[in-house]
Amino acid sequence: MLKGFFNIPVPVNEPVLNYGPHSVERAMLKKALEKARAQEVDLPMYIGSEEVRTSTKLAIRPPHNHKHVLGYFSEGDASHVHEAIAAALSAKEAWENLAWEQRAAIFLKAADLIAGPYRYKINAATMLGQSKNAYQAEIDAACELIDFLRFNVSYLADIYAQQPVSGKGVWNRVEQRPLEGFVFALTPFNFTAIAGNLPASAAMMGNVVVWKPAYPQAYAANVIMQVFKEAGLPDGVINLIYVDGPVAGEVVFNHPDFAGIHFTGSTKVFQTIWQTIGNNIHKYKSYPRIVGETGGKDFILAHKSAHPDIVATAIVRGAFEYQGQKCSAASRAYLPKSLWPDIKEKVLADLATIKMGPVEDFENFVNAVITEQSFDKLAKYIDAAKEAPGVEIIAGGNYDKTNGYFIEPTIIKTNDPKYVTMCEELFGPVLTVFVYEDEEYEAIMQVIDTTSPYALTGAVIATDRYAIEKATHKLRNAAGNFYINDKPTGAVVGQQPFGGARGSGTNDKAGSMINLLRWVSPRTIKETFVPPVDYRYPFLDREL
Repeated sequence: MLKGFFNIPVPVNEPVLNYGPHSVERAMLKKALEKARAQEVDLPMYIGSEEVRTSTKLAIRPPHNHKHVLGYFSEGDASHVHEAIAAALSAKEAWENLAWEQRAAIFLKAADLIAGPYRYKINAATMLGQSKNAYQAEIDAACELIDFLRFNVSYLADIYAQQPVSGKGVWNRVEQRPLEGFVFALTPFNFTAIAGNLPASAAMMGNVVVWKPAYPQAYAANVIMQVFKEAGLPDGVINLIYVDGPVAGEVVFNHPDFAGIHFTGSTKVFQTIWQTIGNNIHKYKSYPRIVGETGGKDFILAHKSAHPDIVATAIVRGAFEYQGQKCSAASRAYLPKSLWPDIKEKVLADLATIKMGPVEDFENFVNAVITEQSFDKLAKYIDAAKEAPGVEIIAGGNYDKTNGYFIEPTIIKTNDPKYVTMCEELFGPVLTVFVYEDEEYEAIMQVIDTTSPYALTGAVIATDRYAIEKATHKLRNAAGNFYINDKPTGAVVGQQPFGGARGSGTNDKAGSMINLLRWVSPRTIKETFVPPVDYRYPFLDREL
């Protein structure tokens, strides 16, 4: 076997293509969209070396055109969870013993496949299956997933390179072992990059994985598995199953070889999982690693020194890109009374130019929310706001699910900073604004800090440096990712490691070395070159 200290290619963030009119990438993506819409796929689960199909077929429909069928995926049951775990454990020894550079090469190849021949296929799948416009799909399914793979491989090498000092006559070493058992990756609908990263980050550290994506993300999840397979990922290392969450959990969280969970989803589900793991702790061979990024109630705070146009743009982009279905999306804004008229005018002018409709029309900035359940929930909040005292809808407020689950970008203004839409996570294109008196800047920070249980992202917009410094300090526990003079979304791998605390998760920072350290168990090795042959120490000698 070849030996050497290998240098990983220096990772660089993947350039984001703009898909402007008449560009090559626009033409290629449109072609991929047409091809995807013209066929009906039959997606399997991937368990070990098998493509598993069942008699239970669930339709894949674009949220913006729910009468169209893109295909079907096979839903499994508890037996398939057992099979996936068995396949993972069967693959474990060979995978964890494979030289680390060989594991690294697989995921570097996967990144290049996505950057090249799979770019438009995975973007088209994300657009159609998750109703993302071309630009949102590009920064997610292509660029962020590529970045996760390349940067994580670099972090992997850095982790292995970290070694302790050695004293005279001793050689101290640390090896990073994969966890003893299997990792369960439970991934969300909204980001294809997260769906790929959660199983891949654990796998590249030598772990084997059972991966259950959210059903609305199944279309793009299949492309991810195709990429991993083509990149040379051995059978059984990552097993993709479509099984109802509670059914999968009943098997996974009762298995003695359960070693950890990599999760992105709702706070309530994560808390239930944590409680279940705690109740079952005596069943496991080791203490499972619990890593989760959950909900958010993300804020924008503007100071009276802010430029209204900057605030307005941060609001429109931060709240309404991808229909507000980002855990980092701005969903509450605190604006000074002196600037409110100018900010409102600019926001309303911008919203008047925004088009809403299917992703295939590249002029549409806003597309559909993910499911009818999400649509109905958001509609109820909007309807309640129309009737609530001290609350007014100043933009949007309309919705229609005749052909797709479309909800207009909606802005609610409230006189109560504790109004329900200021506190609860909505996960849609709804922003609530509270206008505060200019001199209450410090007081409003206390309101921001105590309004919700979450602490994911937040932003302060100001030109006054004292105001910026004050907000940065006062809100230090209110957001794991804090933005100054920008929207609270758009974290870039390698630049802004992502994650929040409080009710927003374990803050293990996806896109950083911190996250990968959760998927290894270090072993310290001490080798003594000339061992002692007498138990006696000098202090025992008698003084003469």
